[in-house]
Amino acid sequence: MFLVVTKYLIPKGYRGLTAFPFVFVKYRSDKENMVFINHERIHLRQQLELLVFPFFVLYMLEYFVRLIQYKNRNLAYRNISFEREAYDNESDTSYLKKRRFFSFIQYIKNRTM
Repeated sequence: MFLVVTKYLIPKGYRGLTAFPFVFVKYRSDKENMVFINHERIHLRQQLELLVFPFFVLYMLEYFVRLIQYKNRNLAYRNISFEREAYDNESDTSYLKKRRFFSFIQYIKNRTM
């Protein structure tokens, strides 16, 4: 994992972006935020499981499905299965050690955050 601080690649309203093997963060202080970094590490694992490119295709596809479902950008984003897994487990720094392959699948079923 390579941590890169850049305010130019991160969309407005977000603090980070993960594109294997890079984690781009908007604020230098987030490099020390273990919960934030763990969230992004979960995304790295998801990307590896799906061989990176399919991850982004599925991510965007699910985002658009959720956008139609919720008619709200933030709710759509928060309910993407990849994000739900990362948010639910970001505080557990040992999560990746015990995580099963394709764990994000259990988060696909409907549930509003």
